[in-house]
Formats: sequence, structure tokens, C-alpha cells
Amino acid sequence: MDFAQLRRQMVEGQLIARGISDQRVLQAFGKVERHIFVAEELRRDAYADYPLPTSSGQTISQPYIAALMSECLQLSGSERVLEVGTGSGYQTAILAELSRAVYTIERIKPLADSAKERLGQLGHRNIFFKNSDGSYGWPEEAPFERVLISAACQRVPLPLAEQLKEGGLMVFPLGKETGQVLTAAEKKNGILVTRSVCGCSFVPLIGKFA
Repeated sequence: MDFAQLRRQMVEGQLIARGISDQRVLQAFGKVERHIFVAEELRRDAYADYPLPTSSGQTISQPYIAALMSECLQLSGSERVLEVGTGSGYQTAILAELSRAVYTIERIKPLADSAKERLGQLGHRNIFFKNSDGSYGWPEEAPFERVLISAACQRVPLPLAEQLKEGGLMVFPLGKETGQVLTAAEKKNGILVTRSVCGCSFVPLIGKFA
């Protein structure tokens, strides 16, 4: 199976065709091998236009949604990014291509361990891992210029808002399990100013501040 060709088709047919225009984001999605992040039996569908299941009841996001979240972060390459919800590590790998450093948190230990091993094998050296309740954030490494939450929040966890640098951007799914809106926020004068991007569907964030 020609995965490189499938990636090119994904970028052209699913991302560019739907308005993703950030060239760095498009290059990252053309480079990162999504099939490595799914189970062997699902690899033929790795570049399809829908989310795929992973272990522990989690999912790997639809490529377009992952790209849209990445584009909303407006990464130039100099930022330190906090990612809440490592999952399979696919979005983490994308963020590693686009930023200076990624601090990623996963509460499910088998997922955290497998993602760390996989991303290490792929040669990423600017990713730092933590197996913990992501709603606490990573206060020892704060503040962050960007925060990406890869699970649905009914409200933004206060620690994550506090750990976002003034002028920084946060992207997250907002809403209950049955209906969510992908939301982008900028921290202005200590307050998150939000805008709605599109409808989405993510597993709920679980944690003390979720």
C-alpha cells in the first residue's frame, strides 16, 4: 500500500479542499505518517476522512479536524505548547513539527507509554511526556504560548487558563458529550476571549478540573 500517495491525497482532498491554507500545517500533515499511529488492522483506513478507534476507548481524530485545530493555534515554530490528551500521539507528532517544544499529558498510562515509545522511535526530541490528570496542566513548565485540549470540556479548566501566557492561544472542544463546538481563545488581560470555529465530536475530558 502506497501510504505516501494516500497522504498526498489526504492533504489535497481533505485539507486543502476544505480551506486549510497554512503551509506549515499542510507540510506537517504530508510528512507525519498517520498509519503508524493506528492498529495494524486499521492501517488501510489510516488516511480516510473519519476518526479511528485506538486502545482504551479513545480515538484518533479525523485528519481535517486535527489540521483545523493545528491551524487555529497559529504556530510559527517558536512556541512551547501544552497538549492535554496525548492519545495515540498523532496530534503530538504534528505539534512537534510545528512548534519549539510540546508538553503532552495523558491520564491513561498504557496510552501514555505507547505514545512515548512510538514518538521516541520516530526520532522526536522536542516532546516531553507526563502521565497525569491533564486538567491540572503542567504548572512546573508554565506558562505556555499555546494550549491544545484534545477532549471535550464543559468549561475550560482553571489551571489551564492560568498556565496560558498572556496573548497566548488555546484551542479546545467546548460542550457536552452529545454536542460540542471547536473553540479558539486568546488570553487578553487575563481573560479568555473565545470564538466558535465549527461543530465537532470528542471524548469528554476527565479530571478534577474538567
